[in-house]
Amino acid sequence: MENLRQRRAKNPCSLLLSFVLITALSSSISATSPLPRSDQGTEQHASSPEHDKPHVHEVHCSRERSRAAWKVIEEYLMPFVEREKYELPRQCRLHPSNDIFRDQEEHKIHLDVNEWKCGYCRKSFRAEKFLDQHFDNRHSNLLDVSHSKCLADVCGALHCDLVMEFKSKKAKCNPAAAARNRHLCEGLADSCFPANKSPSSTRLHELFLRQFCDAHTCSGGRKPFSRGGKKHINRFYLAASVLTLMLLPLFYLIVYLYQREMKKGTQELRRITKVGRKAKPS
Repeated sequence: MENLRQRRAKNPCSLLLSFVLITALSSSISATSPLPRSDQGTEQHASSPEHDKPHVHEVHCSRERSRAAWKVIEEYLMPFVEREKYELPRQCRLHPSNDIFRDQEEHKIHLDVNEWKCGYCRKSFRAEKFLDQHFDNRHSNLLDVSHSKCLADVCGALHCDLVMEFKSKKAKCNPAAAARNRHLCEGLADSCFPANKSPSSTRLHELFLRQFCDAHTCSGGRKPFSRGGKKHINRFYLAASVLTLMLLPLFYLIVYLYQREMKKGTQELRRITKVGRKAKPS
């Protein structure tokens, strides 16, 4: 034993080699060990996107204004397009495929006032803005950024500011901006509804000019969306109608019971009067 210790003391290189081998072996074992369950992509219920990965693709397009533009299209244009049974051409910038955020917007699940869910990974969020951040951070790779598909670019032509309530009623009109938006609006009318393509296209071309383009002026005149839009059911009117239908049978039942009781009481009074009447002397 003493001879072994003396040989080790005389040969320090062997000790250094042993230490290096042990360190390399321990590092290889730790590298092949499995990850904890929290790092293996297990699905978690989230209320805010703090734990999401940083976004990969940088998109220079306003999601909020694109959403406003689509709201205008859906509210003040599509009802007329559907009535004419007209199909928007793919080159039309108002076509759903030309909205970079359309697929993500369609994967929003609104369960309650304070509950939104991602249709891709089923995570839950307290508000829509948190879900938007989640889309930017985790699912930006699903966006088609190869072509210019920013629907927010046509917001000026579609009067998005009125829908977003950003434009002040006392704001001074800018003639240059109005002329630029009118030119953009007329270009949309020409590309989406060619005037001589078909009778329905011609009618929609004229409607688009009256509905959107004529309002781009500083001299007053027509207001945006002068032809109206999608008809919404008044919730108060609907609730009042349902309540009336529920109470109407009850009202008739009460009236019927009341009339039956009145008729029964009249018959009893007549019977009592007849019995209590005295006979006349002969």
